[in-house]
Amino acid sequence: MTLTRRSLFLTALAAPALMAAPLRAQVAGPRANISSFQMQDWRDHFDSIGKGAILADLTSRALHYWGADGTYRLYPSSIPLTEALTRRGHTEIVRKRTDPDWRPTADMLRRDPSLPRYVPPGPECPLGTRAMYLSWPAYIIHGTHDTRKIGRPSSSGCVGLYNEHVEELYEMAPVGTQVLLL
Repeated sequence: MTLTRRSLFLTALAAPALMAAPLRAQVAGPRANISSFQMQDWRDHFDSIGKGAILADLTSRALHYWGADGTYRLYPSSIPLTEALTRRGHTEIVRKRTDPDWRPTADMLRRDPSLPRYVPPGPECPLGTRAMYLSWPAYIIHGTHDTRKIGRPSSSGCVGLYNEHVEELYEMAPVGTQVLLL
């Protein structure tokens, strides 16, 4: 192999990254935008399946769904931006809506006064194509048109899914499906 200025330059650029690779391998935990899916068993979180069960695992940024008919699905999700915006515990789906519209909450407007006061259904709506409202006010499992949000902290408390995933979940999970945000 002939040593040229170009190959010497490229080697010098790559050397720090190559030397740091073993160190990165020793660091525990997922990267900031990587979902660390962990398999879950519904029996660890719910007494029974009932109408269905949803576990939003905020640590692994994944939503697990178990249907009464034995169906199981695992979806990557977005999670709240901060722990202060996060609510954890048991709730349930109380209402569902196709092509939802969106209004920011008073807290959202305080954090970002530039938000629009209303967004109708459609491609600009932050709730995507489907919304499943939880018994806690302003907490929703919904879709998103902004696919960059999935797998990272990006919401004001909701759990977001790719539109095609929320559409599938919407058809399977009836009102009354139990939900746990963990």
